[in-house]
Amino acid sequence: MSNEALDAFINFAYLIAAIFFIVGLKGLTHPRTAVRGNYFGGVGMLIAVVATLLHRDIVDPKLIFAGIAIGAVIGGFLAVKIDMKVVPQLVATFNGFGGIASVFVAGAEAVRDTESEVVATQTLVALVASGIIGAVTFWGSLVAIGKFSELDFLDRLKFPLGQWLNALLAVLLLLPAAWCINGTQPVLAYWLVVLVASILGVSLVVRIGGADMPVVVALLNSLSGLAAAATGFVLQNNILIITGALVGASGLILTQIMCRAMNRTLVSVLFTSFGTEGSSSRDDAGLYATTKSTSADEVAMMLDTARRVVIVPGYGMAVAQAQHAVRDLSDLLESRGITVEFGIHPVAGRMPGHMNVLLAEANIRYDQMLEMQKINPTMAQVDMVIVIGANDVVNPSARTDPSSPIAGMPIIDVDKARTVVVIKRSLSPGFAGIPNPLFAAENTLMLFGDGRQAVQDLVAAIEEG
Repeated sequence: MSNEALDAFINFAYLIAAIFFIVGLKGLTHPRTAVRGNYFGGVGMLIAVVATLLHRDIVDPKLIFAGIAIGAVIGGFLAVKIDMKVVPQLVATFNGFGGIASVFVAGAEAVRDTESEVVATQTLVALVASGIIGAVTFWGSLVAIGKFSELDFLDRLKFPLGQWLNALLAVLLLLPAAWCINGTQPVLAYWLVVLVASILGVSLVVRIGGADMPVVVALLNSLSGLAAAATGFVLQNNILIITGALVGASGLILTQIMCRAMNRTLVSVLFTSFGTEGSSSRDDAGLYATTKSTSADEVAMMLDTARRVVIVPGYGMAVAQAQHAVRDLSDLLESRGITVEFGIHPVAGRMPGHMNVLLAEANIRYDQMLEMQKINPTMAQVDMVIVIGANDVVNPSARTDPSSPIAGMPIIDVDKARTVVVIKRSLSPGFAGIPNPLFAAENTLMLFGDGRQAVQDLVAAIEEG
């Protein structure tokens, strides 16, 4: 086969792969078709990899297959062994490694190009873009992982000059970027770009409060795609450009959805701190003076007369790994003729779709999972809401207190239900670091304890009753 015919065949295969990617993304927009969407995406990637291996300039295939084998082993191990509560950290890791892969691939291509020929200006521009976006994504993702893991030193880490440092770093990036695009010493200039961008990635994300981390994860996902697209221009590889653009666009759309769900703009997320400081116990003492605690037996008795129950999960459910116990509770209530639904807030947990993933992993039916805008209009007709580990997404201060940091943020209106049972270890604030007046409301009962154990006790009490 001639080189021209081979190139045409590879590009045709890339086109087919791109179609599979698009169909796969469409499938991922709904839980019922998500599995099929994943299969389509996997087939598309297989076609893209095989087509790339046919390229005449490919490196030693043995090295490629060795990398595939190592990656498959690591990926398979993580898929089987990973704890569901650390899925946000895993997603952030994927984003980060996507970014650093773009940095090194683009850097290697820069070395090869400068050894063989004069590099085109558009390639150098793409090289700079890949280095900046990839480095910011990698180091920003590492900081996000630390935030998810609640590493205290990150909250204490203070950079000088405040937000002005980020502006200074952004301006400073222009110098090595211009040097690289000039083409005199592109390799050295490129790594200077990567160095400054790495500092910017840490400085930018470390200032972002913990409550904004779901938005940050979506943004970093988008950036990893944009870094891949930029690297595609460096390599002149069509499938990398297409794939990176799809990931980047879908990530930006998701970021916008998450911002809207929190009633915040992307600018406010990036440049204001939200959720880094907890509220003081002195301020909370008066607020929680009328809090009423309950027991599993008491809740079980109230459920005897319930006809509709809504369960609202939060990050506490993930920490306690209570999703399977929650499924048992749901099945038990439904067997007694009670309608059970799950109210899902877009930013519940610590990544987009976190609660959906946990509930699906426990084989809870998709038709039971209702988004916030679907569950809220009928919340006043709910006999009992059981809140498991959620805090900020059910905090009525968002509606009633204009001075609250979450003022205007759409929440699940659990306080409008006839009875609210909150399962929580303590009265401590959530990720936003603010108190929750729901805990002291007249129709709220607090069931203190570990999420999984509390639900298991409730199941046992219902069965014994």
